[in-house]
Amino acid sequence: MRALGGAVLAALVLAGSTLVLGCSTKKDDGTTPMATSEELPALTLRDDTPNLLLTWIDDKGDMHVELKLADVPAAGRQLVRVVVSDREEGTRDLFYVADLTKKRDDGSYEARTMTRRAWEVEVEKRRAAYLAKVAPPKPPPPTGASGTPATPSGKADGKPPAVASDVTVIIYGADWCRPCHEAEEYLRSKGVQVVKKDVEQSPAAASEMRDKLEKSGQRGGSIPVLDVRGQILVGYSRGAIDRALSRAQTGTAL
Repeated sequence: MRALGGAVLAALVLAGSTLVLGCSTKKDDGTTPMATSEELPALTLRDDTPNLLLTWIDDKGDMHVELKLADVPAAGRQLVRVVVSDREEGTRDLFYVADLTKKRDDGSYEARTMTRRAWEVEVEKRRAAYLAKVAPPKPPPPTGASGTPATPSGKADGKPPAVASDVTVIIYGADWCRPCHEAEEYLRSKGVQVVKKDVEQSPAAASEMRDKLEKSGQRGGSIPVLDVRGQILVGYSRGAIDRALSRAQTGTAL
């Protein structure tokens, strides 16, 4: 009887050990969620890689666009955003970036993944550092004869004067580009009709922008690129926009 009891006790201990081991080595039954990948598919670049849109940041925090790796200046080669016009990857919340100062033995460059937010933080960091270095202290606002603040335009509300509403400006830019949105807001505030073309989402828009840059004798530059009835402006400048609009109203054709 004692032998039987001992055998039962041993069996229970063995069963308990098996259960403990089973719990610690439970196999995946397919219901455990997998970690989300934060890496884009591999991308290798060469100096002759076609269909590229390359964005680099200068020390002022301004973004510039080039079409060939060789055209990116030394000051901006360490961090370059890469968009391949025939690939959707790298155009949304995850970006391709490359360090063009590091060339492999086979002559290629490796692109890595960066989040949209990290890219925007880098732009803002450079812009803030530059403004902190060069911005003079703000002067007191000018006052009119009555002692009330005067507006630069001479109008009571200080808004820029409107222009003819039949003027249409094409903006070539990207969703993440803040100067592109600022240019659009400024143009709309002046009563100008705006057509936006995203050069990252549309290969046709990117090709169209390249053609206009080449025809105007401009290789590249900061986005946005604006077409004001045939006048091609590179970058966002209120003064340049105002001058182009003034000429456009005299009949400059597309």
